[in-house]
Amino acid sequence: MVGKKVLVTGGSGYIGARLCLHLASEGYLVTALCHSKLPQDENWISKMEHVLIGDIRDEVFLQDLAQNNFDIVIHLVSLDHKQSNGIPSFVGSVNIIPVWSMLDIFSKHGLKKFIYFSTAQVYGSLLDEIVREDYRLVTQNAYGLTHHIGEVICEYYNRSSTVDCRIIRLSNSYGAPVFSENNCWWLVVNDLCSMAFAKKEIVLQSDGTQLRDFIHGWDVCNGVQAVIETTMPYVTYNLNSGATFSIMELAKKIKSVYADRYGIELTISAAERKNTDMTVKYVLDNSQILGIGFRPKWSLEDGINELFDYLEQKNE
Repeated sequence: MVGKKVLVTGGSGYIGARLCLHLASEGYLVTALCHSKLPQDENWISKMEHVLIGDIRDEVFLQDLAQNNFDIVIHLVSLDHKQSNGIPSFVGSVNIIPVWSMLDIFSKHGLKKFIYFSTAQVYGSLLDEIVREDYRLVTQNAYGLTHHIGEVICEYYNRSSTVDCRIIRLSNSYGAPVFSENNCWWLVVNDLCSMAFAKKEIVLQSDGTQLRDFIHGWDVCNGVQAVIETTMPYVTYNLNSGATFSIMELAKKIKSVYADRYGIELTISAAERKNTDMTVKYVLDNSQILGIGFRPKWSLEDGINELFDYLEQKNE
């Protein structure tokens, strides 16, 4: 697959910038599609085959883009959780219609594989289940709903065209950004590490019982590469670490790493705990993506240390 032409939409975004860098280093010919402006990092730009600016809502632009005869398209563009609660016509124009438009247009220009970034939020609220890809989808917010619809569009084109459509249901990614302007400090691991570094305390906005599966950004890249290169027939993959933590457990890990690095014991504050059984945890089953060669390499401790490294360099 090395030498294949890859288009990454949202190429300068938090996940996209890292993914473009990873694929380029692996020998893929990467075109990064950015929405409004070019990144300022000349080193990053030099590694790309092309860096383009364009709006994926513009079908004329998509028609022109399709003339490049890409082998693989990786679609990352989406409004975030908060923005997805906006006016449905606008939210749909960003989160849904471009998926349909791109598959309609690119399928007529020899596209071989389309990888759609969905979210584990399509599963809704989870308790103590083992969640495989055939688990029922009970979306409980607009962000999950629009990605569920995107998945259905991909499944349709997988049946009705020659494009091999693959769906990635991403859990909670984290890690230091490639570009300082990437909007990533609202992500819970990044947020708590930044708080610990700047304020020398960790203040949770909840009781800390919420459960998450955290996956580092570089492991996300390795998972995508595995999906690109597989010929196995699976359509949908959970992309996650396979380990479930409560937010309180995360805070305690950050506290431990911080103490090892700086010799200071942080305080952790949280809302009063509800009557919640902390031993009950769901598991996002990632055996399908493990079956095509993916292996998570980053421990949560390694990722926390990387974030502190980044924050130190940024504040020198």
